[in-house]
Amino acid sequence: MPVTPLRLISKSQNGVGAFVLQCKRMEFNYCDWAGSSKGMNSFLKHHLPKFAKANPQIEITVSPRPHKHPIIRGEYINGREKVICVRNLEHNQILQKAELLRNSSGLKLRRVTKPVSSMNESVRGIFSPFHGTGYAI
Repeated sequence: MPVTPLRLISKSQNGVGAFVLQCKRMEFNYCDWAGSSKGMNSFLKHHLPKFAKANPQIEITVSPRPHKHPIIRGEYINGREKVICVRNLEHNQILQKAELLRNSSGLKLRRVTKPVSSMNESVRGIFSPFHGTGYAI
């Protein structure tokens, strides 16, 4: 009777082997007429080409959005999207918001209950000086 071995499949983790950026697409919407888009128009003319050249893995789309405030929309590989309104912001503040969307994971914000999160729980548990036998000095 032949013995069949167990097939182990390693669980992929981001950052192990290759890093995959979570943001796959960014869309910049602006208005030519509104004054709240002044910073966005300046950003699109002067800073967006450098941002796009520095991030070739992100698809960047620029489209007009007449009579509305300017927004930046980020779409992520998990299917979610985040939208940030950038009305009345300067071009360097818009660059910070774009970098925030680029570096974000696309997950919903959640409360951190434990200070350390791990894929593997500790065998020993958390150290406490009040457990176990005392030490004689």
